[in-house]
Amino acid sequence: MNLPTLQDPSRYTGLYVIDFSDHCGVGFTAEEVAEVLDSEKFRNAKVYKIRNAFPDGRMELIGVRREIFELETGMFFYAEDSEKAEEDFKRLVDLAVRHAPPARAKVHLTQFSDDRFVTAMIFPAEFNEEFSQWLLDGNYQTCGAVEGGIEACQRYYRLDPRILRRHQLWNSPAIESMTGSLLLEATNRAIVR
Repeated sequence: MNLPTLQDPSRYTGLYVIDFSDHCGVGFTAEEVAEVLDSEKFRNAKVYKIRNAFPDGRMELIGVRREIFELETGMFFYAEDSEKAEEDFKRLVDLAVRHAPPARAKVHLTQFSDDRFVTAMIFPAEFNEEFSQWLLDGNYQTCGAVEGGIEACQRYYRLDPRILRRHQLWNSPAIESMTGSLLLEATNRAIVR
């Protein structure tokens, strides 16, 4: 893969590189990658996340499985009773009000048939690291057990818990994602933004 020379490489940290086999494009958002991978034209494309970019232009890349852009993951905060679960739910929503999350997410306060309670935060799987860091930066704390991941999310849906409350979290993206013909045209460029 032949990467272009970037001006101010640090601004690309957290964005994506798509290797189209005959060329690559640097600077895609997660939303743009998901749309590109949805196209049959790019079925053989490979995706890398820019974990770090250095002043000399070098980049630390991490390969990302294309399936990640089709899946949801989540974090599940278990509580021993409804009162503690309600507190977890409120703290999570309050955190999102104070500091916008890295991507859209849904938060559920739920009860399982065996009277277990959980506050579930479900979001696109490609933002797993960002949500973990967001919770750490926001000093989010809970009293009970915590579970996370794609499998935990799938199990949550299979168990079909009763949703007592729900809330949608919205992010305020630093970069507006391209769609449609603008995005298609960007796939021909080595530097997307």
